[in-house]
Amino acid sequence: MILKIALLQLLPEGELDRQLEKGKAACVKAKDMGADIALFPEMWSDGYKLPQDKLELAALSIDAKSDFVRAFGKLAAELNMAVGITFLERNEPKPLNSIILFDRNGIELLHYSKVHTCAFDLEKVLAAGDEFYVTELDIGRDIIKVGAMICFDREFPESARILMLKGAEVILAPNACPMEINRLSALRTRAYENMLAIATCNYPKGQPDCNGHSTVFDGVAWLRTEQGVRDMCILEAPEEEGIYLAEINMDMLRDYREHEVMGHKYRHPNKYKSLATDIE
Repeated sequence: MILKIALLQLLPEGELDRQLEKGKAACVKAKDMGADIALFPEMWSDGYKLPQDKLELAALSIDAKSDFVRAFGKLAAELNMAVGITFLERNEPKPLNSIILFDRNGIELLHYSKVHTCAFDLEKVLAAGDEFYVTELDIGRDIIKVGAMICFDREFPESARILMLKGAEVILAPNACPMEINRLSALRTRAYENMLAIATCNYPKGQPDCNGHSTVFDGVAWLRTEQGVRDMCILEAPEEEGIYLAEINMDMLRDYREHEVMGHKYRHPNKYKSLATDIE
C-alpha cells in the first residue's frame, strides 16, 4: 500500500484570511495530485511570526476551535483527505506552537503542541507542549499509525523514540528553519534508528531563515532481497515554493520493521534511568 503525503512548501501571505485562502487552495491541489495527507509548515496561521510583545503575540494567536482551524477540518471532509494544519494556539499564560490532524472525514484525530520550543530565541514567548501523541489514521485503503513532532523536536532523539514506542509508523514534522546537512542528517537518523517514516514540511526560500528542502525519509535503510544499502530520502524538495508529493511504500516499511533490528527490539530501558533525570 502506497501512502501519499503532500508537503505544502508555501510562502505566507501575512494575514489570517489570506493564509486561510492560500492554504485551502493548496489542499485542493494536493488532493488533485492524489494525496492522502496534506501537511503545512510550522505555524501556518501567521507564517511563523513571533512578536516579543505579549499583546501583539496574543493578537496573532487563535483558538484550536477557531473558524480558521475548523475550516481545514471541513475541507478535509469535503476533499476526503487528511490535513495537518499548524497554528499559533491561544493559551494562558503563553501561546502554543501546535498542529491538529484532521482525518478524511473532518474528525480531529491528533492535537500536538511543540514540546521542545526554541526557548533560547524567539520562542521564549511560547509555552511548551506536555506530551507526544500517536493516532490511527484511516485513509480508506488502510490504517496508518501517525505521530507528530515540530522543528526543534527533531534535535532530541527522545521525541521520535517515544512516538515509535507508542506505535508510530509515520511522523509528520512541520518546520520553519534552514534545512542544511546537519538538520537533514538528524531527520535521517531519527528515521533510521526508529524504523519509521518522517515527513518534514518547511517554508520555501523567501521566508526569513528558511530555504525549502522539505523532505521525506521512509525509514528503510536496506532490503533483504538486495545487496548494499538504500537512500531513505525518497523526496527532497528544492528551495522554491511548491507542493511536493512523496509516496511511502507502507508494505515495504512494515516488512522491514518486522524483520530488522532497530526500534524497540534490543533496547535496555532499565539502564536508561539517567535520561529522565534533570542535570543540575
